[in-house]
Amino acid sequence: MHVVFDPKADCPGILDITDANVNDAQIGRTVTIEQGATYVFDKGYCHYGWWTAIADQGAVFLTRPKTNMRLDVVGERPIALAQGDDFTVLQDTEVRFASKGDSTLPMRLRRLVVQRTDGKTITLLTNDLERAAVDIAALYKARWQIELLFRWIKQHLHIRRFLGNNDNAIRLQLFAAMIAYALLRIAARSHRIKISILRFTDLVALCLFERRHIGAIDKPPPVNPSRPQCQNSQNQLSLSYA
Repeated sequence: MHVVFDPKADCPGILDITDANVNDAQIGRTVTIEQGATYVFDKGYCHYGWWTAIADQGAVFLTRPKTNMRLDVVGERPIALAQGDDFTVLQDTEVRFASKGDSTLPMRLRRLVVQRTDGKTITLLTNDLERAAVDIAALYKARWQIELLFRWIKQHLHIRRFLGNNDNAIRLQLFAAMIAYALLRIAARSHRIKISILRFTDLVALCLFERRHIGAIDKPPPVNPSRPQCQNSQNQLSLSYA
């Protein structure tokens, strides 16, 4: 399942389902490139022609280079602010491909080396020459939202096991899961739900056959005036909704 996730809207914008042997970059090249947009993806979407198309459309890409990608340093860039949210930018350089063959790009590239709080380092590659290094690293960190989306789908929309083994059954179950996810996001945004999406999902599942206002789904149900009220002493232990 290939997903283009919009972090500002906090929901997926494009969804495609293919066989497992279809290369990720092949699907990425079918996405319409928006001018001024920033596309953040992992090293599975390594395709120089697609990167060039993104740059030609006035957009920016941010990814991780493959381990066998040879790059020559053209120049060092000063790091005004190195410390970010749970990471530190160690290096900021302009680079170019070391190969003299067909592996060339008609654009300037920028390589960042970032160290996480666990001590591990990651290398980032982008054509963005304007943003600060710490902002670029924060963009790649925000890419984790799409990983959380897949985890959320598996854990809360019951995609751990498929109801059928044929292609159509799998597609229908995945599309149904994504439709449910989109409807929950729309409902939460429309009613300004402040609780987490996980808690909101659990409450909606519990109240599917009840007449409850979505905006007050995390509040206790209203008391029916026709029913007798509890006459317990105020000093007694009582239970309430958290």
